[in-house]
Amino acid sequence: MAGLKLLSILVLCMFVAAPITEAITCGQVSGALAPCINYLRTAGAKAPPPNCCNGVRSINSAAKSTPDRQQACQCLKQAAASVSGIIPTNAEALPGACSVNIPYKISLSTNCNKPGDQVA
Repeated sequence: MAGLKLLSILVLCMFVAAPITEAITCGQVSGALAPCINYLRTAGAKAPPPNCCNGVRSINSAAKSTPDRQQACQCLKQAAASVSGIIPTNAEALPGACSVNIPYKISLSTNCNKPGDQVA
């Protein structure tokens, strides 16, 4: 009988306890998007390579919560500022070229914490 009570409590705790998730890191973001660098620097680039789009999808999938999306946005801005030769129109086009919708405009001026800068 005591074993059944303990089992019931454990099962209840599994349902009540919030899942622990790790925050997205800038290392994850920059690593996933490294295959996109040539596309971002090439004038008139036709399409990003498949491994670039896989990285874009991976970051989009990992950044589900608002804090994660804000962190990913900040990481994208930091990475873009540190890489020379990025063509802004290529950066703006990247999510669409990979068929991914993201909640922020792609721009160094995007305020990642301001809802007005998010794409609806």
